[in-house]
Amino acid sequence: MRHTQSATGRSKIMSDTTTWRDYLALTKPGVVMLLMVTAVAGMFLATDPPGMVPLDIFIPSFIGLTLAMMSSAAINQIMDQKIDAIMTRTEKRPLVAGKLSPKAAITFAVLLAAASMVMLYFLVNPLTAWLTLFGFVGYAFIYTLYLKRATPQNIVIGGIAGAIPPLLGWAAVTGDVHPYAWLLVLIIFVWTPPHFWALAIHRKDEYAKADIPMLPVTHGIPFTRESVLYYTILLFICTLLPYLTGMSDLIYLLAALILGLVFLYHAVRLRFSDDPKLPMKTFGYSITYLFALFTALLVDHYLPVKPTDVAIWLGA
Repeated sequence: MRHTQSATGRSKIMSDTTTWRDYLALTKPGVVMLLMVTAVAGMFLATDPPGMVPLDIFIPSFIGLTLAMMSSAAINQIMDQKIDAIMTRTEKRPLVAGKLSPKAAITFAVLLAAASMVMLYFLVNPLTAWLTLFGFVGYAFIYTLYLKRATPQNIVIGGIAGAIPPLLGWAAVTGDVHPYAWLLVLIIFVWTPPHFWALAIHRKDEYAKADIPMLPVTHGIPFTRESVLYYTILLFICTLLPYLTGMSDLIYLLAALILGLVFLYHAVRLRFSDDPKLPMKTFGYSITYLFALFTALLVDHYLPVKPTDVAIWLGA
């Protein structure tokens, strides 16, 4: 064990027994997994007619995008050491807990980013590499270094960086950015504020202590509850667009309606109830919602059910 100086200026003990789990924790694997679900969905939704993504594209795309997201998450933790040390939710992260040194974390993040860019540029296509770099810089630097500390609209403005994984997956397969891919980006972009603001309501005091201008801190919890509801209504409308534009059929429409109505139920309860458990219930459901919605898109893509099929089944 050795002593070092923490981001808050306090002395702490740095572990000499760093493990691979510490490096994995640095990359926020849960967040990366959810983002990669949307990226993989983008890959398979790009196949027309529906089919298997060629392995020589899928494998380097999957690895390259995963490495880029892991690197941006690691840089986020490197930049946020001081904030993470103040908040209960993040005080056990490897850098704050002294399980990793900043130098080791930076080296690891740089290696991941470099490997990602090389793999995507040379084994997938340059467009995917450049779009990934845009998202990487947007989240790891613009959002983390500036937006997060500058405005209560940080999640809204910075949300575009976290919303592009399905676009990256689509571009990896087709080499272009189809309007349908941007529609997937729009859904995640609108989903991000109600998802994160629900968590921010629960963690309001911690964000205030860390001097982060999250919406509940600057505008109060009632205003944030209203904003969650309004964005959830907007999300419900946006999720109907894949069906209305002909991108998807009835399986997706039914799933979007059910999932959206449940999300609205959570948002309405959050708006009109002071139950302290509701913010985290809403936050938890929002994760399930996104995963289920993109799963429905994939099922619909490969097993489409059109209105004419239903009419035939009903004997019309």
